[in-house]
Amino acid sequence: MVDAALDEVMAELAGLEDPKVRAVNAKHGDDHGVNLGKLRALAKRLKTQQGLACRLWGTGDSAARLLAILICRPKAFERDELDGMLREARTPKVHDWLVNYGVKKSPHSEELRLAWFADPDPVVASAGWALTTERVAKKPEGLDLAGLLDVVEAQMKDAPERLQWAMNHCLAQIGSDHAEHRARAVDIGERLEVLKDYPTPAGCTSPFAPVWISEIVRRQDGG
Repeated sequence: MVDAALDEVMAELAGLEDPKVRAVNAKHGDDHGVNLGKLRALAKRLKTQQGLACRLWGTGDSAARLLAILICRPKAFERDELDGMLREARTPKVHDWLVNYGVKKSPHSEELRLAWFADPDPVVASAGWALTTERVAKKPEGLDLAGLLDVVEAQMKDAPERLQWAMNHCLAQIGSDHAEHRARAVDIGERLEVLKDYPTPAGCTSPFAPVWISEIVRRQDGG
């Protein structure tokens, strides 16, 4: 069966391919060469098309999958569909966009958060931590924040990179948003020293949790 719409979009994506963009993305573990601004412009023109989004995702191509995330209807996916998509999304950008633009807007986000949080696959678990960080920031009621800090303290130091970043973000979120846990969050960060020496461009905040927490609190206080 000929899928003219899919073929047309895939051809357009191929035309947007830039070897320089691909080379830069490859340094971050991504395997596409399409400028994200141009990708968003294409998505804006296509508008929401759930059927096309599913077919684009099915190609397995990273640029096509990023476009699919932008034109999909997140609430249309079943829980198991999102679970399968997340497990297929191995490159960082596809994984991050699926979590942030797809799963977070889904009615299944809390169920998936709980399912992924302790998954043995560290990439899947990192999605569970990302969703947990979202709850820490926006809906902390019912979360065991002290328990989360216990897990971070015990596991973050030796966690694989993607999971470590997600846990570190959660640590910083707890420390910056919840004053009653701030001292402990800072202490954990200082003792574990995760990302302490991460190269940070001028004008950007270090991902080292104690510095990150301090900067966010300063901004919240109007400093």
